[in-house]
Amino acid sequence: MDWQPLFLTFQLAIITTLILLVIGIPLAYWLAYAENRLKSVVEALVSMPLVLPPTVIGFYLLLLLSPSNGLGWWLDNWLGIRLVFSFEGLVLGSVIYSLPFMVQPIQSGFQSLPKSYKEAAYLLGKSRWTTLKKVLLPNIKPSLLTGIILAFAHTIGEFGLVLMIGGNIPNETRVASIAIYDEVESLNYDMANKYSMILFVIAFVILVSVYSINGRLNRGS
Repeated sequence: MDWQPLFLTFQLAIITTLILLVIGIPLAYWLAYAENRLKSVVEALVSMPLVLPPTVIGFYLLLLLSPSNGLGWWLDNWLGIRLVFSFEGLVLGSVIYSLPFMVQPIQSGFQSLPKSYKEAAYLLGKSRWTTLKKVLLPNIKPSLLTGIILAFAHTIGEFGLVLMIGGNIPNETRVASIAIYDEVESLNYDMANKYSMILFVIAFVILVSVYSINGRLNRGS
């Protein structure tokens, strides 16, 4: 059995989740508390991956990042970076496609907190950063955990987008979902079953752990 697709899958999921955590917290904070006309537009853009087929996003990323087109040409010729059919391209596509799975739970967590938390911190002279780090984030641990796990699990299971932007390059872009597709096409159902069962068990263990931890956190609060 070739374990490389599984290793590559979890490497992609870990990197994507870490990037999304850095991006998602400030974006969710802004969406939770902002009061301007752009908010609804940004919320719609963040939520687009929930309603669009992954192949649509993959197709437009493929066009955008292709070395024969504007941004892709500039990256390739001026910076020597080629994102299509590369692991880095998979990371970019996964960050975009899994963004709402990180942002929306954290945004809901911020919105569920009483306004008095922020107001009390500001009255005590705390900055926004200190209030976020010391007051708000510790009180939305279940939402943070949910966002992290959903983004991680969603990246593991993605197929259409990674196929469009990454193709099927061994040791580079051939993640587990692509490997399963290949084995099924080759009528090698036994190997497809092994890959699928490993992902099924891991996803099940992750979700059970999340529900258990969230239950304890909610009871503790």
